[in-house]
Amino acid sequence: MWCYRGGSISTEPRINDRIRVPEVRLVGPSGEQVGIVPLAKALELAQEYDLDLVEVAANARPPVCKLMDYGKFKYESAMKAREARKNQAHTVIKEMKLRPKIDPHDYDTKKGHVVRFLKQGDKVKITIMFRGREQSRPELGYRLLQRLASDVEDLGFIESNPKQDGRNMIMVLGPHKKKTEAMAEAREAQAARKAEAKANPGKSQNAAETDSVDEDIADEVATDEVETAEAPAEASAEA
Repeated sequence: MWCYRGGSISTEPRINDRIRVPEVRLVGPSGEQVGIVPLAKALELAQEYDLDLVEVAANARPPVCKLMDYGKFKYESAMKAREARKNQAHTVIKEMKLRPKIDPHDYDTKKGHVVRFLKQGDKVKITIMFRGREQSRPELGYRLLQRLASDVEDLGFIESNPKQDGRNMIMVLGPHKKKTEAMAEAREAQAARKAEAKANPGKSQNAAETDSVDEDIADEVATDEVETAEAPAEASAEA
């Protein structure tokens, strides 16, 4: 009876004694072509150079192997992958909910959140929630959305015009600034503040907290592709 025991398939290349072929096409440590040599000879050269024999093209006939410091190679590859993920932008749709008759103070608070989201390069979904008799006055929600769009027009634009969706009215604001640009500016501002703090050790706590916020913005990261998530942000709140 055949039984599959599972286990992960290794994606690591074979190195040194794990290579099981009679001969290999050898590439030297500087990229020079050594030619086809017996496996024993290739392993002997690896020992002479104090390097590893790494199989870099297993499907070739014979397989191609290179002399290298495999530990250093793995570390550099990991750093490159990390840097690529760090510089990758994730376009996220934040959400902010308001009521048609929102208090002026609450409006200013929520507008501040919208400004922050747009500065970070994120889209913002604005939802006006109607309750009871408010549903008969959709123009109140429309005017509120137009007012908000006008207040933040220097940071964003109306990507999706206001439209009724059941008891709600929805509008989407898009940022003028790309996510990658916002992340780069946040890193630059953070680096400038760190340099200033180093020059002036008596830095205030408020400035330190600002650095922490910018660091979160700069290190925000997505996946191998740019993706859009239409989930409400933690900062979203109902009026």
